[in-house]
Amino acid sequence: MFSLSLRDGAHLVGLEVWHAEEFADHLGRAREHIHPWVGPGFVTVDVDGARATLKRYANRQAGDGARLYGIWREGLLVGGAMFTAFDAAAGSCEIGCWLEPSAEGHGLVTQACGALLDWAFTSRGLHRAEWHCRADNVRSSAVAKRLGMTLEGVRREAWPYQGVRYDKQLWAVLAPEWRALDR
Repeated sequence: MFSLSLRDGAHLVGLEVWHAEEFADHLGRAREHIHPWVGPGFVTVDVDGARATLKRYANRQAGDGARLYGIWREGLLVGGAMFTAFDAAAGSCEIGCWLEPSAEGHGLVTQACGALLDWAFTSRGLHRAEWHCRADNVRSSAVAKRLGMTLEGVRREAWPYQGVRYDKQLWAVLAPEWRALDR
């Protein structure tokens, strides 16, 4: 099984369908915290919904598309990182992340997303990686900055949430920029 060591004894592991119960438990702890910042199809409310989300990502990964990874800390699933979009032919991807409150502030997301970017640029030869987030999601914007991404623009009122439309930021890093970073 794929497992990448992160700091503080945490690990990045591919989230698979057989993790459905653990994923559902995790989302139960994280749901209210992450709901405003992630897509509505991601935040499920039960094991069947968790299984459906994991199957959707497994099918996309089987087609060389999106991928989903969990972050385990002290044996507990506390968040994850993902390719929400992955297009090898076009040489581009979009990455994202989420964490439950107990795991914030340890640099786990930055390290996990950095590993995904390194794999995308180094192993897969992609040229461009994007990061999309609500403009008022300060923590997410800070991760994009730490990853060496550039804010390319703001899509005004492009993120609907509970009847309100929020601005959406688009960050990106190119392969030559990634290789030039002093990490």
